Amino acid sequence: MPDKKDYFIHESSYVDHNVEIGAGTKVWHFSHVQGGVRIGEKCSLGQNVNVGNNVKIGNFVKIQNNVSIYEGVELEDYVFCGPAMVFTNVLNPRSEFPQRGSQFYVKTLVKKSASLGANSTIVCGITIGCYAFVGAGAVVTKDVPDYGLVLGNPARLAGWMCACGVKLDLGIDGASGDTTVCGKCERRYRKKNLTIENY
Repeated sequence: MPDKKDYFIHESSYVDHNVEIGAGTKVWHFSHVQGGVRIGEKCSLGQNVNVGNNVKIGNFVKIQNNVSIYEGVELEDYVFCGPAMVFTNVLNPRSEFPQRGSQFYVKTLVKKSASLGANSTIVCGITIGCYAFVGAGAVVTKDVPDYGLVLGNPARLAGWMCACGVKLDLGIDGASGDTTVCGKCERRYRKKNLTIENY
């Protein structure tokens, strides 16, 4: 681990052995970072955050209070995890027949700059695309495309989000080639097959 002066761990939190924490990262009250975890630079882990064994967290990630990130989950740079959102890592859990160990865990990938709203649930085995936005309370059971906005239970595609976080005026239906410009930052987007792209 780097020098303690390079990052901050609150005195009420625990960091196990064999953990890497990048410079400028802060781990706040009552949190637990388990063995084999790799956390990048300038991340913020809020109160009562649990990071399971061998989890990978990129740079500039913000994890709000009461989030558990279980083994098998990977967060790329700039991911935002809202308060009390939930990850899973086993598809068919049974208390009577425990499924422990990496051979049982189903991988979940949250790509760069995706935002996961408060109290959302991410069922394991899926990919959340770059700049995707999961609404508060949504239950995500399948992949979310880049820039996709998903809402509800089960979560369904409800629109598209700009990289800056503004909902775009571009419907989920319509032909490839349809275009729009963000009213806030003026980034340009166009439909391409079942997703959109910045151009």
